[in-house]
Amino acid sequence: MVVAYFLAPLDQLGPRRPALSWALFAGALCVVAGLLLREIRNVLVDRPRTRPGVMITLLILVTVHVFSTAYYALAKEPGQFAGDLRTRLDALYFTIVTLATVGYGDIAPSGQTSRTVAVIQILYSFVFLTAAATALTQRMRRVLERRAERDQGG
Repeated sequence: MVVAYFLAPLDQLGPRRPALSWALFAGALCVVAGLLLREIRNVLVDRPRTRPGVMITLLILVTVHVFSTAYYALAKEPGQFAGDLRTRLDALYFTIVTLATVGYGDIAPSGQTSRTVAVIQILYSFVFLTAAATALTQRMRRVLERRAERDQGG
């Protein structure tokens, strides 16, 4: 996934093609949110033979790359970021720093569009990624409880 991010033709996104850029961003977030909600539902109903640990982890990584792509595209527009956000690695770094709520301050959204995307990332993380992590924790707890019951009973 990381290799695809660094090799994808992202230079076509940004100020030259704003409609395409926003459509891809919104579409990708909606698809990932739908898939995350499906995995959360699978955990809550304790659906057998599912692998939410793999899917949720993969979807979180996809989310990081979606936001990294958005920041990379936005950085092509002057005035969107204070600091040095020029490369895909810079965008990935900024996404992870924002996701982790570390906020070093070396790169900061300064334009209205970049601030909007940062707010969307924060809210998206609160709602979808927190729910997914909570569901995954519940699943792990149930698996460990079943294993303990089996070990005590057998």
